[in-house]
Amino acid sequence: MDLDMGPHPLWQLEDLLEGAGLAPGSRVLDLGAGRGATSVYLAREHAADVVSLDLWVGVDERRAVLSEAGVEDLVTTIAGDVRTMELGTAEYDAVISVDAFEYFGTDVRLLPKLVAALRPGGLLAMSTPALRPDPYEAGIPRHVRDVVGWEAAAWHAPDWWRRHWELSGLLTPVEARWQEGGRDDWLTWSRACRDRRGATGTDPVVEMLEADAEERLGFALVTGRKA
Repeated sequence: MDLDMGPHPLWQLEDLLEGAGLAPGSRVLDLGAGRGATSVYLAREHAADVVSLDLWVGVDERRAVLSEAGVEDLVTTIAGDVRTMELGTAEYDAVISVDAFEYFGTDVRLLPKLVAALRPGGLLAMSTPALRPDPYEAGIPRHVRDVVGWEAAAWHAPDWWRRHWELSGLLTPVEARWQEGGRDDWLTWSRACRDRRGATGTDPVVEMLEADAEERLGFALVTGRKA
């Protein structure tokens, strides 16, 4: 809970990597690593050689988390903006992103850069908040717009992401799915964090999720392999 930056990242990551076949020792770029929970998970649960990249959370803060978890020797921590920094060519067996791709991944110019950083057959996998139907088809529900505003325009449905990746011709096969129970997990987590903070009054995110009676909110889980 001390690493909270939004929806529980490990509940997304565990589901995202189910059946992905991430081999021990794989070199993984953890893209948008936040405070480091996903980097700890990748190192500890998958024995990955992790490069932990984030724009908003500094290197020292993440290193402290990694040290406390005992995985600092398995993780290289860097800071930067993936849109402008060099990633190299054929550097990684996998690029994995949890609850961050919505901030940069809609740009058609970014995907070729990420794929170029993968080794042949490498995995690109991401989890991102999503709306169904897609906001470009049905707009943004009022209970979401009131809390998130225009940013929810990037909360695309799984089929949108599948088509977005397929159009590049760089990944095959591309699989995109709705995470079952994702909204409920998000609500459970948000309530727990609210209660731990001892917050008084209303919590906008909790109210948004409670108002989502038709379960239009959730997560898209998307994977593809370098062609």
